[in-house]
Amino acid sequence: MKLPGLLLTAAALCSTFASAATYTVKPGDTLYSIARATRTDAPTLMRLNRMGSSTIQVGQRLEIGGAATASAPARAPQAQASAPASGGRAFVSAAASRFLGIRYSLGGMGAGGIDCSAFTLRVFQQMGINLPRTAAAQWRTGVAVSRRDLQAGDLVFFNTMGRTASHVGLYLGNGMMANANSYQGRTVVEPLFSNAYWANRYDGARRVLN
Repeated sequence: MKLPGLLLTAAALCSTFASAATYTVKPGDTLYSIARATRTDAPTLMRLNRMGSSTIQVGQRLEIGGAATASAPARAPQAQASAPASGGRAFVSAAASRFLGIRYSLGGMGAGGIDCSAFTLRVFQQMGINLPRTAAAQWRTGVAVSRRDLQAGDLVFFNTMGRTASHVGLYLGNGMMANANSYQGRTVVEPLFSNAYWANRYDGARRVLN
């Protein structure tokens, strides 16, 4: 009889499908790189795994849905290179939320204090993209975006000190941005163009998420 062999074959197929439907996080992975490698998107991964933020841990097993091929993700790209496709507003907001409420500190880079360009730098690190340290240098990354074409994840720049791009924030969609605000003394989410202060000092936007 061939039945045992057929059962073994069926079991092997089920095992292959199960392994293809999950991915184990490796050192250097980001949610964006995993999404790209498994041909899905970051918000879908967050939803499948009931994740409240973009944080992942080495060794963590992620459900990826279906039978997508979980090949090893490529190394995180530089901001000047082609970046992963945008995973949507939900993922950008989740990445930014990790750094909201931190005290503003000029030159700060950590949990004890952070400035505007350090905020955007940290957020984009969560998405596997390395930005330069200063707002002026970030102004020279990516591609220019017109005000009418803004998307969640675009960097937005302002002249607050008599020079171009002296302040940077992260556009979240629906006219809102996140930024390390020295006046409010912390990282916050606030209106962009309906706020006269920011609207009058707006320089432009750059896109590093294609």
